[in-house]
Formats: sequence, C-alpha cells, structure tokens
Amino acid sequence: MYEKSISSAVIKRLPRYYRYLGDLLENEVVRISSKELSEKMQVTASQIRQDLNNFGGFGQQGYGYNVEYLYNEIGKILGLDKQYNVIVIGAGNLGQAIANYPDFEKRGFIIRKLFDVNPRLIGMSIRGVDICDIDELEEYVKHNKVHIAALTLPKNKAAQIASDLVSWGVKGIWNFAPIDLRLPKDVRVETVHLSDTLMRLSYSLKEMEE
Repeated sequence: MYEKSISSAVIKRLPRYYRYLGDLLENEVVRISSKELSEKMQVTASQIRQDLNNFGGFGQQGYGYNVEYLYNEIGKILGLDKQYNVIVIGAGNLGQAIANYPDFEKRGFIIRKLFDVNPRLIGMSIRGVDICDIDELEEYVKHNKVHIAALTLPKNKAAQIASDLVSWGVKGIWNFAPIDLRLPKDVRVETVHLSDTLMRLSYSLKEMEE
C-alpha cells in the first residue's frame, strides 16, 4: 500500500492518534490543528505532520485536520476496517479479563473461544464466549478462521502452543507469556511483558527519589 518502509516508532504512535481522535469525536470536535493535537498528545506538531505525511498527510494548510476523516483513515491504516477472529489460550484471570473487555469488539477484534486445561473452567462462558478444553484447540483452529491467538499461559507452555498454532495456520500471536517467541518471519507477534512495564515504572520512581 505504501512504497516506503514505515518506522516502528511511527507505527507505535498510530494507535495513540486513533485513541485521541476518537476522544475528540466523542466530544463533537470537527477539526483540529497539528498544534492543538500536539498539546493534547504531548508530541510535537512537527512530529505529527511527519508521521502523517508517511501516509499522505491528510491535512489542509490553514484548516488543519478533519477529525472524523483522519480517525477513519488511521483506522484503515491500522486495519481496523476489518474484523478479526481472536481466540485466547489460557482462561485464567488475564484471559478472562481480555474476554470481558468490550472495547476489543468495538475495534473489530471478536473473541470467539477461550481454551484451558482446568476442568473447573471448561464449560463456563465469559460474556457469552465458551471456555473449551485445550484438547479441542487443534480441531477448532483447523476448521475455523483464526486471525489472532492471545497467549495468557505459563512460560513453559507458550513456545510449544505458539509453534502448534503457527503450524495450523495462525499468523497473528498476541503474547502475554513471559517469553520471547521465535517464530517464522511470516508470523506477526506482539509481545506484552507486563512485568517489564512495572520495572520501567520502578526505575522512573527511583530516579525521581534520587
């Protein structure tokens, strides 16, 4: 779609633009300048213009940005004009929290099934989403289109489950397990190390105290 390679730093900022523009829409803001947007996001106006110019710019000199148009265009860039089928492997507290979060559906991420080994959880449902025996995982993936698999399971299980999912055709892994997965290059992995964010916060607090 875009001829030049887009840096990962720009891609990481796109969801923030989308979120802030969504807030502006809810407040019935029709247009906004890069300067006004920069003040809200704490990103320089120049950086905003550079980021958006990677995708065509979208702004008009003397007018700024049409909020609804820019929101929709960034949504398309992020692939949010499509619907994604998601499964969650691991139906413990974190897996259930993901299934319970309604905003994922609003963004087009539909949680279809949860899988677990715990017999006390199997057969339950979270917001209408069934928790199934992990022994049923292979058959389900092979017979249903699964775009994204969220892994909320122990470190010692994650690598093998991820490898199995890839062999069955899953191309998107949302990894919450405390392990860096090594998967084929045609598989996209987004890893969320929750403890890493706490350690970065701990470092920041320590720096403030010193």
